[in-house]
Amino acid sequence: MELKDKVILITGSSSGIGKAVALALSHKHNRIVITARRKELLADVADNIQKNGSEALSIAGDALDEEQAAGVVQQAVDRFGRIDIALLNIGAGPSLNTANAMPLDIKQNMRINYDSMINFFCPLVRQMRTQADGGIIANTNSLAGFQGMPTQGQYSAAKAACRIFLDTARIELKPYNIRVLTLCPGFVVTERNKQRGIPRSLTMTMDEAAGHILKGLKNEIREYLFPPLLRNITMVGKALPQSVREKILTKLATSD
Repeated sequence: MELKDKVILITGSSSGIGKAVALALSHKHNRIVITARRKELLADVADNIQKNGSEALSIAGDALDEEQAAGVVQQAVDRFGRIDIALLNIGAGPSLNTANAMPLDIKQNMRINYDSMINFFCPLVRQMRTQADGGIIANTNSLAGFQGMPTQGQYSAAKAACRIFLDTARIELKPYNIRVLTLCPGFVVTERNKQRGIPRSLTMTMDEAAGHILKGLKNEIREYLFPPLLRNITMVGKALPQSVREKILTKLATSD
């Protein structure tokens, strides 16, 4: 799908990858609906979208609230008449060791990554089923969703849940021409995590990640894993026997 003159909804778009994608798309005369909790940051993103030649609709809200999520979809349709592309981009993965984890912490991470996606997914499907040419629903997932990682088990589990759900939805929604994409970045550098010492060859900037996401949307890649080197490492890791994977991950978890 050409990424111009489209109505595009992006969740989690006040900062990070969502913001980077919104600004990249703003140069292509789109109508961009941005939503997140932080109203002031959203307003700043909306201003930049409009300066770049696209129309912006900024809606502050909590993605964990089912009614608010449905309301965002409805407001987008009320304003622009349709939604061509939705990027469900909300997620977080704070470190958590299962040896001392509390149930609430684990379940809250599932809510942030999985529930927030579902809260938008269902009203989007209802809307896109009314559109003759359907639409695209994409999820910003993670390579972590292919393998349980030390201190990231709750995040890997949530992303895996999103991925498996969307695998099913992709089949079920095909008759309605609703295309479902799972976009899986590796390690994206932010101000918060840039001091972790991960080799540059295994990381991406926000803008690099956004470029990959635009590629996935434009080419409608059903499951897009990136960057290439980390994708290959992930796929090789999946092919290894479980005992070998556990030894490697144990060594990584206990190394300084």
